[in-house]
Amino acid sequence: MSMNGMDGSRPVRLPRLDSLTGLRFPAALLVFLYHASLGVPWIRLFESDAANDGFAKAVSQAGALGVTFFFVLSGFVLTWSAREKDTFRAFWRRRFVKIYPNYVVTWGLALITFAAVMTEPWQAVLNLFMLQVWVPDFATNFSVDPPSWSLGAEAIFYLAFPLLYLGIKKIDAAKLKFWIAGTVAAIMLTPTLTYAVIPGGGMQMPGADGTSTVQYWFAYVLPPVRLLDFALGILVARAVMSGRWRDIGTVWSTLLLAASYGVALNVEHLYAQRSVTLIPIVLVIAAFAARDAESKPTLFNNRPMVWLGEISFAFYLVHYIVLAYSRELLGDGLFSTPVGIALIAAQAVVSVLLSWALYAWVEAPITRRFSSSRKAKAAKAAAAATAAGGAAPAGRSDSSGPEDRKVAETV
Repeated sequence: MSMNGMDGSRPVRLPRLDSLTGLRFPAALLVFLYHASLGVPWIRLFESDAANDGFAKAVSQAGALGVTFFFVLSGFVLTWSAREKDTFRAFWRRRFVKIYPNYVVTWGLALITFAAVMTEPWQAVLNLFMLQVWVPDFATNFSVDPPSWSLGAEAIFYLAFPLLYLGIKKIDAAKLKFWIAGTVAAIMLTPTLTYAVIPGGGMQMPGADGTSTVQYWFAYVLPPVRLLDFALGILVARAVMSGRWRDIGTVWSTLLLAASYGVALNVEHLYAQRSVTLIPIVLVIAAFAARDAESKPTLFNNRPMVWLGEISFAFYLVHYIVLAYSRELLGDGLFSTPVGIALIAAQAVVSVLLSWALYAWVEAPITRRFSSSRKAKAAKAAAAATAAGGAAPAGRSDSSGPEDRKVAETV
């Protein structure tokens, strides 16, 4: 079964989304800052309660913003980069090869460095197979390497993408706005449904206005619920690609996102996690994609930002390990505010360096080697040789895969 192109008039290749690749790093950095602000003993650095509480308040919704950005971005860029006559199996192979090796490496590192003493064996096994998100238990959802919970949701997105793509491409372009509006409404109303239907008793989310951990799991963690974010990215991508999107520009969309974050700091927890920032996130992604499509420069499509974006997936998985293990190495003492800030900056730098290593030694080589089957590589080499009017050199084949196109095709 194949995944054909979105529109019959679609060009063979679309412009690279370098700005969206570059934007992945600031999104991952928001998640880093949120985790760095946690007041738990194995993370906290600041001696001053005022400094610790102020930092935690300022970035209390940064992690949720970063994750929601990634979920919408995934649907958008997978749609943008979808290949003509791609098969379900080939797509799933590329996703698995791109995501799982990094995931397993950081799963092992987390257990070795800090997580084994606080993780039940069955929780570790669930994490290994990306199943931790299906249990309505906060400790299980965020066990081993806490940021990796989102990969459990992304795994479902990737499994569903071929069918979602086939369905969404059949929507009349003139009706896309209604589908987008309906999906946005469903996401924004999820907290209302959750508070109305899911009991609020039991274990409570700290500092979350009475939100229970089960309510949080249902509205924020559960993959079928977060699939709406991913589907929204697919719909918006098609609207942009078919000329049905009204772009407000990168400046206004970014200012609107900043303003929405300020609002998110002052509303009920579940609304703050997704609802308030959702529309600005969509506007930012579409605006920067439009700039890339016009080959216009942005703050994020320069070489350093694209490089940071390329290692951002590794950074996302590595940073919590660095935060927890470096805290252990520093002992039990707390630090002055200037020293604490310097230490967090150092943790970020170390995370970047380790992410670079993980990308260079694991992600990139495995992706190049295994993203296409031998049969597909041989067929591509034969087709290239035929087009060139000669035979392919013996023992050589084109091993480049779709990941070499350098769009932001990741979480």
